[in-house]
Amino acid sequence: MSSPQDTVIVGAGLVTPIGLSLPETAAAARARMARLRECDWHDRRFEPYVVGQVPDEGLPELLPALAELPLQSREARMLRLAAAAIEEALAPLAHLKPGPVPLMLGLPEHHTTLPIVPAHFLHRLGLQLPGVLDRDASLAAARGRAAGLSALPHASARLATGAPKYMLVGGVDSLVDPYVLGTLDMEGRIRHGSNSDGFTPSEGAAMLLLTQAGTAQAHQLEPLARICATGQGQEPGHLYADAPYLGEGLAAAVAQVFATDPPPEAPVASVWCSFNGERYWAREFSVARTRETQHFAPAHALEHPAECFGDLGAAHGPALAALAAHALRHRYRPSPCLVLASSDRGDRAASLLAGIAQPGTA
Repeated sequence: MSSPQDTVIVGAGLVTPIGLSLPETAAAARARMARLRECDWHDRRFEPYVVGQVPDEGLPELLPALAELPLQSREARMLRLAAAAIEEALAPLAHLKPGPVPLMLGLPEHHTTLPIVPAHFLHRLGLQLPGVLDRDASLAAARGRAAGLSALPHASARLATGAPKYMLVGGVDSLVDPYVLGTLDMEGRIRHGSNSDGFTPSEGAAMLLLTQAGTAQAHQLEPLARICATGQGQEPGHLYADAPYLGEGLAAAVAQVFATDPPPEAPVASVWCSFNGERYWAREFSVARTRETQHFAPAHALEHPAECFGDLGAAHGPALAALAAHALRHRYRPSPCLVLASSDRGDRAASLLAGIAQPGTA
């Protein structure tokens, strides 16, 4: 059962190498279609990097006010990616004209010699989308894959106050940058012919449009999914730490999800996780899964679409949530779905999504 105060996802935008919208990406991921290609840059073995890239012709051009600025190419790319995802996510509100909407945005944790400054990026994104974003009420954090999911409880708390009525939560990143690729290559993290314990760098943007269930009903918006519970954790033994790996961060985030009152009504039927091909992440999940065995259906599905579109960096967590919500709305994955995202450094986040009963269904 849901209440009018429950936070629901009423729109989502997703731009990835396998789709320029959420339906396109979901269909391609469901069919296990991959789009990972060699690019023009070469690694330290003089072999071309294999990456995931969004087709350039599918993205909006920068407005003149931004095109004239001395932006680094990576930031310009991310602005175009984010703008496309935001426009799709806000489409359900087109007839309502709600005014500027606040955004909570996850940004990269891996940087070039010139880091992307969150406040500057938000300002420039507002210039790219004039009148769309409430910049004074928006926030951004450079915290990688888990940033978007970590923002969900904060967005829900703001919605519960009654103002704003709607919020955007998302992430954007591009790891397809020569400096970022070179750094990751030197760390031995990029997958290639002689390194199977690595990942494929990619790029994308994902945005979730949130509101309360009562608001959605009043304005005849059809929710994709309901956010039942969220959890957060910190992993002392993360990839760049000296502390030993114990898997405590993700385990704590998952434990918070199941510690809600009342507890989830059904065992987890499907899991969407930010596995990217590195063994570390599967080990981490096994700790959380073992500790909370009673909350998982014995034959739950396990989805890790990075095999199709690569590692989306800071866009990865919101992308998983968008895909899980789409799967629930169209009933090709059972409810509830547990969405997990882990950043390269300490942040860990989990969210439990449930389907919305459709009219005429039991």
